[in-house]
Amino acid sequence: MIEFRYDTQLLIEGEDLDEDAIRDYILANFKGDCLLVAGDDELIKLHFHTNEPWDVMKYCRSLGEIYDIVVEDMDRQTRGLKG
Repeated sequence: MIEFRYDTQLLIEGEDLDEDAIRDYILANFKGDCLLVAGDDELIKLHFHTNEPWDVMKYCRSLGEIYDIVVEDMDRQTRGLKG
């Protein structure tokens, strides 16, 4: 059983992005694990395992344009199904 089902990955393009502030906000407001937030003030790569990827994407969209969005169902993958 996987606690956090969805592997959520995306890029955020914007202005004055702060990877530490983004990381802190996600940790304080969303349940999940394996968080990675890396980049600079114009482009951030986010990776996060969560059960509510749509909420994470909504937050990220409030920061700038999001693209290269990948949401994979890790539960399906562990059962040998396409994620």
